[in-house]
Amino acid sequence: MLSWAPDTNHIGAYVAAQRGYFKQEGLNVDIVATSQAGAEQSVSTGAANFALSNTFNVGVANIKKAGLKVIAQIQQRTSAIWCSLKSNKDITRPRDFDGKTFATFGANESDAVIRRMIQTDGGEGKFDKVTVGTSTFQTLSSGKADFGGFYSTWEGVQAEMYGPQLNCWTEPDYGVPGNADEIGVITSEKMISSDKKTVEGFTRAIQKGYTWAYLHPDEAAQILVDGAKGAKLDPRFVKRSMQVIVDGNYWGKHDDVKSGAFTIGTIDPDDAQKYFDFVADAGAYTDANNQTVTTAPQATQQIDKSFLVSGNDIVKAIQ
Repeated sequence: MLSWAPDTNHIGAYVAAQRGYFKQEGLNVDIVATSQAGAEQSVSTGAANFALSNTFNVGVANIKKAGLKVIAQIQQRTSAIWCSLKSNKDITRPRDFDGKTFATFGANESDAVIRRMIQTDGGEGKFDKVTVGTSTFQTLSSGKADFGGFYSTWEGVQAEMYGPQLNCWTEPDYGVPGNADEIGVITSEKMISSDKKTVEGFTRAIQKGYTWAYLHPDEAAQILVDGAKGAKLDPRFVKRSMQVIVDGNYWGKHDDVKSGAFTIGTIDPDDAQKYFDFVADAGAYTDANNQTVTTAPQATQQIDKSFLVSGNDIVKAIQ
């Protein structure tokens, strides 16, 4: 299951399907749109066997006993950017978010991030909020909000190519610890215990898919465009997104992936834990009864590294 509309975060699944990596493992895999319940809930209930998610979302879901595990982490550094329209001359740095309106999807953690960034930059950390409508771009352009969250590898590219132009700042530069964007592949504890062979095969295939995409970004971009026809993606845009991912070493140092020295899928519990602790300190977790949870999830309990295949073996397999 996708975590959102098809984008380059999902590209490894499309490559694995198109290049036959799933079939090599004896798997018949359908790639489906995210459900209204969300990818995490769908995997927890068995409506999907695997999904794209991130370590933070898994930790939040597991507070509510979802029984999920991250089995491969694709993204190794945060791509979150917090932006205002370049035409908004009242905002030139994060402390200028003070007293302005935040276009939000409603997550408490986002409030904690913005507050920390403002305060680190010397502001108070007080702001208003409005829920995003059809898109954050539209919410800002309509004047209903002054700033919002985007991803440098997707909306950042969109703004660069098509506008509106943005001024953006990143979390690590303004006091937010760890990595909020450990985007990767998840499954359920039930799936691991009941069908370990399928989890092994799926993980190997998805590693091949993402590794091949990282080493062949233009060709992988076209595979995503062709595989997600309903999304009507512009090939130039998708290719540019993949180039930003490669140039930024978002999935690991590109040369190390190419040589097999770094394994795509490597999971980093330390950076995840720093972010978990930050959100807990901000009082932004709630349990199934909507009560505040002050104890941070333990990153090591959200992950299962045992299915990962070494980078050397993956590179050899896709050559």
